[in-house]
Amino acid sequence: MWEVVYITSNSEIANKIREELEKVGILAKVKSISQEGKEGYFEIIVPETDVNEAHNIIIEKGF
Repeated sequence: MWEVVYITSNSEIANKIREELEKVGILAKVKSISQEGKEGYFEIIVPETDVNEAHNIIIEKGF
């Protein structure tokens, strides 16, 4: 199962978080949950077994 670890309204931040997670070997996806034109909300999702580690990385990187 996939779990949401972060939600943002900025696609660039969402992709940076995904990249940081993938650098340490965590499979991550960015999922658009609503979009109006160029604006919207994006979820960063990871396998449920990696949720705690993903949260630690996100905090460590200052997001």
